[in-house]
Amino acid sequence: MVDNKRKIREEMKRRLSSLSILEHTQLSREIAQKVFELKEWKQAETIGITVAVHPEPETNFIIEQAWIEGKRVAVPKCIPSSKALDFRYIASFSELETVYYGLKEPVLTTELAPKGDLSLLIVPGLAFTRKGYRLGFGGGYYDRFLTDYKGNLFSLAFELQLMEHLPIEPHDIPVSKIITPNHVYSAEN
Repeated sequence: MVDNKRKIREEMKRRLSSLSILEHTQLSREIAQKVFELKEWKQAETIGITVAVHPEPETNFIIEQAWIEGKRVAVPKCIPSSKALDFRYIASFSELETVYYGLKEPVLTTELAPKGDLSLLIVPGLAFTRKGYRLGFGGGYYDRFLTDYKGNLFSLAFELQLMEHLPIEPHDIPVSKIITPNHVYSAEN
C-alpha cells in the first residue's frame, strides 16, 4: 500500500505541474468563490486552514476573505517530534514564518486556537475521491488531528486531483465536502 500511495503522490504532482500559473490562479479563485457560497462558510466564526504551497490550490484568497468578513483564521503549526498539529490564530500574513519544504506556519508567539473553536477546517491533500477520502502528503499530521475533531471538514481540489479509488486505511477520516472549480462533492451523496 505504501508503494501504491507513493506512485499516486508522484502522479498527482505531475498532473498539478501541468497547470500554468494563470490556470492555477484562475481555478483557485473559482474554488474560493464556491467556498464563499456554502452555508458552512457563512456560519463559521473560525476557519482552520493551511497557507497553501504551490501547486496546491491557493488559499490566500480564502484567508483574506475570512478576515474581511470578521472571521478568525487559525493556521497549523507542525510539531515534528510528535507528528502533531497545533492551530494558531493569525491576523496578518506577517505572523507567518517559512519552515521546512517551504511551508508557511504561524510564529510561536501567536495565540493557540483550541480544536473546539475551529468551526470549519479546510484539509489539504494531493488526491481525493468524490466520497471525501484524501491522500495527503505522507506525514500523517491531519490523520492524527482529525480523530476527535467535531466541526465541518472541507478540502479544496482541482478536478485533475480526483480519482475513482484511493488506498483507504481504517484510520482515514473523510472530509464532508470536496470543493473544485466546477463542483461541490458531498461525501453524503
